[in-house]
Amino acid sequence: MQPARRAAGVNPAVGALSPRGRNGKKAAGSHLRGMRMKLARFLPAVAVVGMIASACGGNNTTTTTTATVPSDLSISVFDANFTYMPKLNDLVKAGKGNIGVLLPDATSSARYVTFDQPALTKALTGAGYTSSQFTIDNAGGVEAQQLSQAQALITAGATVLIMDPLNSSVGSQIQAYAQSHGVKVISYDRATFTGTNTYYVSFDNVQVGELIGKGFVKCVSAWNISSPQVFELDGGQNSDPNAIDFAKGYNDAIWGDKVQTETTGKTNSQGMKLVGEQVATDWKNDVGGTIFQQQFTAHPTINATVEANDGLANAVVQVLKSKNVPAKKIPTTGQDASPDGLVNVLTGYQCGTVYKAIYLEAQDAVALATVLRAGQTPPSALLNGTTAPPSGVSGNQQPASLLVPIWVDVTNMNATVIKDNFVDKATLCSKAGAAACTAAGIS
Repeated sequence: MQPARRAAGVNPAVGALSPRGRNGKKAAGSHLRGMRMKLARFLPAVAVVGMIASACGGNNTTTTTTATVPSDLSISVFDANFTYMPKLNDLVKAGKGNIGVLLPDATSSARYVTFDQPALTKALTGAGYTSSQFTIDNAGGVEAQQLSQAQALITAGATVLIMDPLNSSVGSQIQAYAQSHGVKVISYDRATFTGTNTYYVSFDNVQVGELIGKGFVKCVSAWNISSPQVFELDGGQNSDPNAIDFAKGYNDAIWGDKVQTETTGKTNSQGMKLVGEQVATDWKNDVGGTIFQQQFTAHPTINATVEANDGLANAVVQVLKSKNVPAKKIPTTGQDASPDGLVNVLTGYQCGTVYKAIYLEAQDAVALATVLRAGQTPPSALLNGTTAPPSGVSGNQQPASLLVPIWVDVTNMNATVIKDNFVDKATLCSKAGAAACTAAGIS
């Protein structure tokens, strides 16, 4: 950490007026009287200069830039056009250091490369950051790489990190390193429950799970699934506390129990029965596909499934297609509104997906980072909640900025992800087929 610069002091020329000789002894009286005469002539000049400097206070080079947080800053001000970001320009000018962004991979979800990186870049540049004031890194799924990237960003002058950790272990390591260097950390989309310098920006994760569960129940009815035999494929609960909240949400919506893992054999009033529930460790889609392949072989009566995200849903869909299962026969679910997920929704292999407008999350994170970088206190309308570790997970409660998710299916896709330009309509419809898009009101 660079030592603080000493404040500007007395001009060295004035310091030479000290009444001491070269050896530190007092000068002879005549010399002293001469120095006093010179001092008497010098002081009025200093006074005049001081008066001029006072009159020209705006040109005082010691003046520091200050700014206040916009009074209307809240989670509701962000939009698809990033129109609010320029209002943060004064805070950017008043801040110190750089912004470092750490993304986890490109495999657990397509969102990080396709959506998060460009949205974060647009939010940062829109707020007034130059390309030399921020860096966005992707760990490529390697823990050691993400820790190394964090350390390099801090060494290069980052004062705030926006971090989507690969897992809670490396997240805690990065948080501890950042705290030891006086760097603030914003856990972006995946919470880190350690330290006192950590904030959280995401969507309400239990609510995300509830939307998945409610969408599933609605879909089972709409697709006329008889005596639903349900299998649940959970996300990476071994490394991501958010996955636990997702499961609590959909288990509550489907079975009436807000639990991490539901009891096999559980039934509900809609006539559903839970055949099994397993975790795809570390959100690995190939692991999820293998799990479902094994379960579908062991339990061929499975005719409805719940998945924690679009990647896992797509892994299940590929298994179903390999077995020639037609559309609207076995429901799947997800979140992220990924390209594959949206195609599966349009073609009848997935009930719907939770749309977490990443452009909102990116702006939210950049706004919070900008406030912290400027040494200001985030307003309560921005930090509108808290997040705490699930039962059995160590850590402490963190201040949080929580956005509102949306369930997207064929009935509202055009009014949500298409309207927001979240996906390219032409590309989506070329993959799903023109007929599927037309049926969903997308033209």
